[in-house]
Amino acid sequence: MTLLSFDPKSTALVLIDLQYGIVGLTLAPYPAGDVVARAAQLAASLRAKGGTVVYVRVDVTDILHLPVDAPTRDPNAPPPPPIASQVVPESGYQPDDLLITKRQWGAFYGTELDQQLRRRRIRTILMGGVATNFGVESTARAAFDRGYELIFIEDIMSSLKAEAHDFAVQNIFPRMGRVRTLEQVQTALAQ
Repeated sequence: MTLLSFDPKSTALVLIDLQYGIVGLTLAPYPAGDVVARAAQLAASLRAKGGTVVYVRVDVTDILHLPVDAPTRDPNAPPPPPIASQVVPESGYQPDDLLITKRQWGAFYGTELDQQLRRRRIRTILMGGVATNFGVESTARAAFDRGYELIFIEDIMSSLKAEAHDFAVQNIFPRMGRVRTLEQVQTALAQ
């Protein structure tokens, strides 16, 4: 594993779906509260070093629904309440942070995320959020295709099943970027 080094001023922390309707789910391998607390900690550290913090939320009342064999929610269930789409305050969201609203798994398609990152001359994206193999992975694939350097913070993401999280972290993410822990990223920021 190579030494981690990046310029905080050209780095964005992109946090996926740390919102009421998603962090209320049972997650693995890390409970939602742990993911949210770690995300808030890293967001504060990166802000202090002049980095950009981006919170991405999915509008659960307007999410893309297509016929699939394994829907993520019961298609006959009533729509979730509007609060389900709001970022939880424990995640550390601040008024000067970017807030991106998406309507599908990935945060690039149909949003202003790429434009906002390029305006800030962002080259490196720190990735975290829920769920590892849905929103985080979809967003990471699009970021990789656009030429961003990626750092995946393994303990600032979680999924519905530990096996799904582990598969992405061990088999997909190392081919798109670098996989590190919060502690390793915090050490790099302190240099």
